[in-house]
Amino acid sequence: MSQPILHDQQQPALNRQHLASKLYPFLFKYGTLIVIVLTVIVFSILNDQFLSYKNFADILRSISIITLLAIGVTISLIVGGFDLSVGSTASLATVTSAAVLVLYRQETLIAILVPIAVGLCVGLLNSFLAVKVRLPDMLATLAVMYIVNGLHLTFTKGFSIYNNMPLADGGTAPGVFLPSFLFIGQGEVLSIPMPVIIMIAAVVIVHIFLNYTRPGRLLYVTGGNFEAARLSGVPVNRYKMYAYLLSSLFASLAGIVLASRIGTGQVSAGAPLLMDGVAAAFIGFSVFGANKPNVIGTFFGAVLIGVLLNGLTMLNVPYYAQDIVKGSILIGALAFMYYAKKN
Repeated sequence: MSQPILHDQQQPALNRQHLASKLYPFLFKYGTLIVIVLTVIVFSILNDQFLSYKNFADILRSISIITLLAIGVTISLIVGGFDLSVGSTASLATVTSAAVLVLYRQETLIAILVPIAVGLCVGLLNSFLAVKVRLPDMLATLAVMYIVNGLHLTFTKGFSIYNNMPLADGGTAPGVFLPSFLFIGQGEVLSIPMPVIIMIAAVVIVHIFLNYTRPGRLLYVTGGNFEAARLSGVPVNRYKMYAYLLSSLFASLAGIVLASRIGTGQVSAGAPLLMDGVAAAFIGFSVFGANKPNVIGTFFGAVLIGVLLNGLTMLNVPYYAQDIVKGSILIGALAFMYYAKKN
């Protein structure tokens, strides 16, 4: 007679466990998208200007730089690394492109190629320390972050670079930010901001590269199990170097877009973007249940951060309080990621 009673007592607990087993995978897979939709709904109710095309264009324009930076972080995470130098690399690219235009009076193409070349040197330094010297990736890139930050501050003596800036010899800078360069960050094509076009193109190209090409798949293999990949004949050190080069490349592109958007070579301009880029990359782990670094997830992570910060700004929330929101988002993303790995 006791068995049916015991079964009745256990049934609610079993139902809750069954519900949790169904609900958690759904939330892990679509939670980020649900949060984005709910956030848009809430902010559109609180501010009737939030749903305007202009505002959404501003959101996409603002996250374009973060997304480019976050793509670099994502690629470093794919191989089991973690590039903390992307913010400083973006700052270096911003200052370098401005210096090429304003101080050395070069053309737009040179102002794009030189920062990319300098950024790739940073990637080589990161890969040398992580692969050859075998420092832990986080510590190696942290050290490089300080070095790069110090280099661009030393070069500029702590001053931003801008049109008609005074020089030490008493004259003024011979060059200016060219309209063709400013178009990268300020122009539009068919009413679509140029930075948004660059961002979407980068996301699509990197997604195809990572998922549909042999080198992209080998990057995932390298990060999945470094030793097993090495024993299988994968040149893991070379692919780790490729990852850091790509990370620095996208950080440099972010710096170029930033310089063209603000029209100055602002020192340390990329440093505040590091946290946003890292948060977007880690939020991306849970998008569509990927449970791994992926560029589509990173894009949606950047969208979530952009929507939140834009909405909070429209509600006149102080900028220093917005970091609390970003930190909370990152905690939630990490909690989801590590819980999923354990189950």
